[in-house]
Amino acid sequence: MSAAETRRIEKLAGRRIRDRIPAAYLTHEAWLGDFRFYVDRRVIVPRSFIAELLPDGVAPFLQRPVRTALDMCTGSGCLAVLLAHAFPGARVDGIDLSAGALAVARRNVAAYRLASRIRLAKSNLFDAVPARRRYDLIVSNPPYVDAASMRRLPDEYRSEPRVALAGGTDGLVLVHRILEGARRHLNPRGALVCEIGHNRKALERACPRAPFTWLDTSAGDGYVFLLEREQIPA
Repeated sequence: MSAAETRRIEKLAGRRIRDRIPAAYLTHEAWLGDFRFYVDRRVIVPRSFIAELLPDGVAPFLQRPVRTALDMCTGSGCLAVLLAHAFPGARVDGIDLSAGALAVARRNVAAYRLASRIRLAKSNLFDAVPARRRYDLIVSNPPYVDAASMRRLPDEYRSEPRVALAGGTDGLVLVHRILEGARRHLNPRGALVCEIGHNRKALERACPRAPFTWLDTSAGDGYVFLLEREQIPA
């Protein structure tokens, strides 16, 4: 590296240590698997166990080809981009409540030249999704941090948008709403894949009749569930 590059890296490292700002915000770059994404403080730093599962960890459980997919709470658009690569013939919708997040997502979709296949829209979960729109696969990495954990977050996480983290008292407020809406917007035998953090026991207590399939990730099998449309409680 040149002397100028070394000084720049030292300056960034100093800010990372002193101000506890995630490195991704300082460099405007984050990686999810083999994919590079632009990020800034309008979105959380890309991280999701769902990325590990596309397509091979999900495909054995899917009962129909994926021609239409939805990334709920798309944020930076990272999972929407991964869905488009995992299922080359599919059209993908990415929705988010935050206009700022969607601006970041548009930048990443454009970087991968996927604007013809990925449609981004502002919506509070399913509120702005047309009533007749149906998907073969819905994935979501929604806000799921419970209230007690939110109060204990390290400073690095406090740099991220609170709206993208906070999931209510038990962390499952948005997850329940996603379950309610997914049944209406999935095709027959379509599937919902949702990440919920450490909330498996709480979700199973809340939905005792739902036959969750817990997908195996690098952290274990309690973080991402799959339900077919017909398995989602009415």
